Amino acid sequence: MHEENNATSAVQQLTIHLGAEEYGMDILAVREIRGWTPVTRIPQAPSYVLGVLNLRGAIVPVLDLRLRFGLPREEYTATTVTVVVTVAGRLFGVVVDAVSDVLDVEADQIRPVPDMGTTVDTEYLKGLTTVGERMVLLLDVDKLLQPQDAQMLEAALPAAVDVKAVA
Repeated sequence: MHEENNATSAVQQLTIHLGAEEYGMDILAVREIRGWTPVTRIPQAPSYVLGVLNLRGAIVPVLDLRLRFGLPREEYTATTVTVVVTVAGRLFGVVVDAVSDVLDVEADQIRPVPDMGTTVDTEYLKGLTTVGERMVLLLDVDKLLQPQDAQMLEAALPAAVDVKAVA
């Protein structure tokens, strides 16, 4: 029975936009998509970590994917969204310019990422696929938050929660 399922090994990817580039994010990692809302800053956080938000009682670190990839920061608009993802059992939010749709990507349609001068370091990418004339870069969400960042956030979160309680 499992062999039959492997024959159609499509992986659903949520497509997101950063500027002119389109990225895919494994839909299984996505917990929810929210409109942009302001966050509580965390002292000593890396520049790409905007702060934390309270998601139904869970304190979730939020990072700006543009800043994570070394792109210039853009104004947040009506299309700016926070995609809440789970990595290694931990929730965090990723701010992107927009989300567009969900793609079914067959495993045999995924190509390795050549060194093609994309604005994003290839360490964050699993591969790429084409959809019609569009090229979609597939993100490796597990690599977006470095282990040292996660440890730093864990240490800083109690301080951020205390600051929020005082404010």
